Amino acid sequence: MQQNITDDLDALMAVLPPAVVERLKEIDQGDQLIEIVLDLGRKPEARFTDHDLELLDREVESEDIRFVDERIGEFSEDNRAGIARTLHRISAIRNRKGDIVGLTCRVGRAVYGTVDIVQDIITSGSSILLLGRPGVGKTTLLREAARVLADEKKRVVIVDTSNEIGGDGDIPHPAIGRARRMQVPTPSLQHEVMIEAVENHMPEVIIIDEIGRALEAEAARTIAERGVQLIGTAHGRSLDNLLLNPTLSDLVGGVESVTLSDEEARRRGTQKAVLERRAPPTFDVLIEIVDRQHLIVHHDVAKAVDALLRGRSLRAERRYRDDDGQIVVERGDSEEQITPDRYSNGERRSNGGRGPNGGDSHTVLRETVPPTSRTLRVYGYGVGLNRLRAAAQTLGVPVEITNELSKAEIVLTLKSYYRKRPQPIIEAEDRGIPVYVMRSNTVRQMELLLADIFALKVATGQPLNMAMEETRQAVEKVLAGAPVVELSPQPPDIRRQQHRLARDANLVSHSYGREPNRRVRVYRE
Repeated sequence: MQQNITDDLDALMAVLPPAVVERLKEIDQGDQLIEIVLDLGRKPEARFTDHDLELLDREVESEDIRFVDERIGEFSEDNRAGIARTLHRISAIRNRKGDIVGLTCRVGRAVYGTVDIVQDIITSGSSILLLGRPGVGKTTLLREAARVLADEKKRVVIVDTSNEIGGDGDIPHPAIGRARRMQVPTPSLQHEVMIEAVENHMPEVIIIDEIGRALEAEAARTIAERGVQLIGTAHGRSLDNLLLNPTLSDLVGGVESVTLSDEEARRRGTQKAVLERRAPPTFDVLIEIVDRQHLIVHHDVAKAVDALLRGRSLRAERRYRDDDGQIVVERGDSEEQITPDRYSNGERRSNGGRGPNGGDSHTVLRETVPPTSRTLRVYGYGVGLNRLRAAAQTLGVPVEITNELSKAEIVLTLKSYYRKRPQPIIEAEDRGIPVYVMRSNTVRQMELLLADIFALKVATGQPLNMAMEETRQAVEKVLAGAPVVELSPQPPDIRRQQHRLARDANLVSHSYGREPNRRVRVYRE
């Protein structure tokens, strides 16, 4: 589906100081503009997708801020205002007296066509949580979801806390289609409006932006339990990051401490006191928005949370647009996965490139991880799973830890446990699964074992993995202030590992070029 962008940039320019507008017209990069920052006593600044730029040689004066303030709507309690019939947002910074001393004028864009990458999930009826950093495109995707569902004749109600979804003013922006919009008088009452929407307007779908308070999380659970599809957003980087948020962890089931029996603790290779999921998740599906063209999908939130709390991480499904604009779906470990029209791996669509609803959506399905000969499923008995994971990460080898013996390719245990012949070891040998026995439960022992299995060369205690070492050095350079570092060309499997290292450092990475010269660039958001 071709993307169509509407930004109403002229309406935003009409409220900015003339000198700033002139400079922006000279630069002529409106399609890349994210926001304009006006801080009293500092030079005005424009932020674009890949760089920031000072607009004027002079500092912002009180008259400049007053000029903008007089031409926009009233600021709400959360210090946000807008321009009627647009999606632009102006946020204020005030001093102790309540006077405005800074403005962030954010460009609001309606991007039609962005939802096609997850349209099959949106229209499945599952409750969905969109997770991502500020500015990564959560609200844009949410707005498109409301439009698509409303066009399917579903009763969609948007709870619009700060008028970011439907725009400022009483008449909502056309970008939400036939969806209805309920405005929230004050942010602290958002949870009440959520419940009011369900009780008064009989919606089939509730759309809510920025769930951030405990009362809102509780209201979301109430809505989901009433059989209404709920699609919401929350700030966060990943699922495990959300679990650490005491306010929002309830959205994915919450966490509590339990005590295991001795046998169960030994089988898991953990301490007796562990964390477990407290309740069923509010949302069925969680989508992590890495950037506007790259998403990570957890189709079964309960299963993913349980795996994380048990010290093993399920491979999540990845979806992204490649250099040709095609949607690529890389399958993960989830048992129940929704993929566009459920096509086989590696097969292109046979319907002439038509999406599920007739849109021009070309999709290629690929496996996230190469075949078993290149990915090792390990069942650990009595070994430190976190240490095993750290050893695999150090070596840069694809290891997956499973707690189901039937899915394991090898069993890893210690000499002291093997001598006792516990039931899992006996069962593994009966199944013909190789059992590797280590002398000690150390990362070094695990590295040596994995290096032997994967036929890696290990010298002076460090793996000779030039590509990963180059990536680590690039990450360090970017963290030290380098704007962008380009790595040498690598095959797809190694590029995936390079992207993972960049994500672990909270950096952004993209692949550029064509095979065999396709390479990764690492930079800050």
